[in-house]
This record gives sequence, C-alpha cells and structure tokens, in this order.
Amino acid sequence: MFNLSEEEIERYSRHIILPELGGTGQQKLKDAKVLVVGAGGLGSPVLLYLAAAGVGTIGVIEDDVVDLTNLQRQVLHSTADVGKPKVISAGETMAQINPHVEVDVYHQRLTKENIFDVIGKYDVVVDGVDNFPTRYLINDACVMTGKTLVEGGILRFMGLIMSIHGGETACYRCVFEEPPPPGTVPSCAEAGVLGAVAGVIGTMQATEVLKIITGVGRPLYNRLLQFDAEELRFHEVKARRNPKCPVCGENPTITELVEYAYACETQIPKN
Repeated sequence: MFNLSEEEIERYSRHIILPELGGTGQQKLKDAKVLVVGAGGLGSPVLLYLAAAGVGTIGVIEDDVVDLTNLQRQVLHSTADVGKPKVISAGETMAQINPHVEVDVYHQRLTKENIFDVIGKYDVVVDGVDNFPTRYLINDACVMTGKTLVEGGILRFMGLIMSIHGGETACYRCVFEEPPPPGTVPSCAEAGVLGAVAGVIGTMQATEVLKIITGVGRPLYNRLLQFDAEELRFHEVKARRNPKCPVCGENPTITELVEYAYACETQIPKN
C-alpha cells in the first residue's frame, strides 16, 4: 500500500517508472530517515539529492555558519546566506526543493555526549565532516549501534567513498586504524580543493544512500572507491574486515567512544 499523493506520484514519476524502484521503492524513500553530518562541500549535494528524491525525514547536524570561502563548493548555500547557520540555510533550501520532506536541524557539534541520541533516530548516517575526531567518532558509534554509514572525503583533486554496515562489513578503522599525526595531512584551507570534486563525491554518497534504502544495486560495502579528477579515473580497492580492528574486530579494544583532540587538518579528505 502506497502512501503517496497524486502530486508526489507526479513529482517522483521518473523514479517510479524505473522497474528496479517503482512505487514500492519510492515509498521506502518516503518512510526512510537519514542523518547527514555536515552541511558543507559533501553535505550540500547529499542533502540536495536526498530532498529531491523524497527521503521522508532528513536530519542535518552542523555547528558552523556560511562563509564566503564556502561558496566555491558548498552549493547548498548562496551569497545571501553568508553569516547564517548552515543548518538554517540547508533547511530553507531543501524546503524550496521539496516541501514533502521533513528536515530536522541540529545547530551543534556532534560529540560523544550526544551522538548516540542523535543517530539513534535515523536509518542511515552520511559522513560529510572535515576533521578526524568527528569522522572516527561517527564510525565507532555506527559500528557499536549497527548503523549503516556512507563515508566520503575530498582534498585537492582527489575523492574517496565507501559504505559501512556497522558490525557486518569493513569499517573505517579497518582501513585507517588510527588518525595520522597532527599536521601530516593538510586541510582544504591549506591545500585547496576543486569545488566540483565535492559535487562528484557527495552525489555518489547520495546515490549510495538511495540504493541502500531501496535495496537497488550493490552498495560499496567492503569496497573503497577512489576518484582522481585530474585523470578522471576511478580506482576500486577491496576493504576487508580486519579481525584485529580495535572497534569491530574479534576482540575489540575500543568499547567506549573515543574523541580525539581537534586539529586543523583533514584526512582523505573532506570538505
């Protein structure tokens, strides 16, 4: 039984005519709840496409405000939004795209004190952050709670994406066990980033979310996909679950959330 109005059926008609998706898949999207952590370079295309696709409830958590330097890649925001909290700008833009979507906004930083309460409300979590502490925090919390996580990162002309089913597939620590030492990886502010690369990776993250929700296709579980914009080339790396992983291994050593000290760098990479 579909709970789609006539207007929604028309709006999502190009989805519904896909045999692999149909009305059943569209209803799954309407019933789904997705949390996007970060409303920047990666979060922008993710949020735009999830809203347009009709994901029923979309949460966005971010403590930053729109800065002029963001606008080269953070397409969710406009010049008029400079100085405005990103979550407010995001909510306004998404409402204009699709009034049928419910948007939960959290103008705060995700921490070990609030992460379980926040992610507990959602089916899928999307990582669009720009720092190591939050990235590892999200991974560990999703593993501990069995949540599905879509990870992505960007820097300069490079991007990376992988999907994680907490406790069942390779997690982020299976590939990158610990953060690199502070100062060894530059931030986008230090090294730069081609704005369109954020669009490529963020759109792919949104695609992964839609596939995971509807059951269409094969998600990037146990696979890490790298993107090189200079060569316009993709390279896939197998990401096996590590039995010695400190958070999802056979004898985990991380049984409580760890929040690393903040530094100004990012890892492959972010927004």
